Amino acid sequence: MPKKNEPTERQCAVTREVLPVDQLIRFVLDPEDRVVPDLKRVLPGRGVWVRASKDAVATAEKDRKKVFGRGFKGEAVVEAGLADRVDALLERSALQALSMSRKAGELVTGYAKVEAALRRDSVAGLIHASDASEDGVNKLAAVAAGQEKEANGFQIVRLFDSAQLDLALGRSNVIHAALLAGQASENFLSRVREMERFRGTPAASDEESNA
Repeated sequence: MPKKNEPTERQCAVTREVLPVDQLIRFVLDPEDRVVPDLKRVLPGRGVWVRASKDAVATAEKDRKKVFGRGFKGEAVVEAGLADRVDALLERSALQALSMSRKAGELVTGYAKVEAALRRDSVAGLIHASDASEDGVNKLAAVAAGQEKEANGFQIVRLFDSAQLDLALGRSNVIHAALLAGQASENFLSRVREMERFRGTPAASDEESNA
């Protein structure tokens, strides 16, 4: 969120569009004049704003003199792979938020517990490891449909493999998880939506997944 009294919109240095700041990525210079992403929009110094998409950031890197040199009005060092570094930071932020949802008691893991949550609780989203079997995914989708959960349009997340989920949650063999309604879950889902927008693949709802 922008700080109090700060503009809520900025111009993308690549596309020249004026967009809400939550649809942009702010870049600043570090002490060595290297361009670094400021995802939380809190670092000091002059900022250059770029649309929060991998293509736009890659274009900014390619046209570094035009975008960053002009924006910072001087030397700006852009190390190769800027878009990939932003992607990695967004991914790390999402996984950290997932860990916080577990600590807040808003996450259950394991097929049986997820199935029970779908039947009993207010579920904000389902997480399936990217390497999960389609059989398990489809069975849980059927449970959700039977409970009319799809009417809530909750989010299905399949961005992370089981090893990433294990590491983030401090457990082993995490394949399926359910996010219970709450602020920590919504924060995680917000981070997920940022990742999906950046990659150009909007997150699916359970209804879309079963279309």
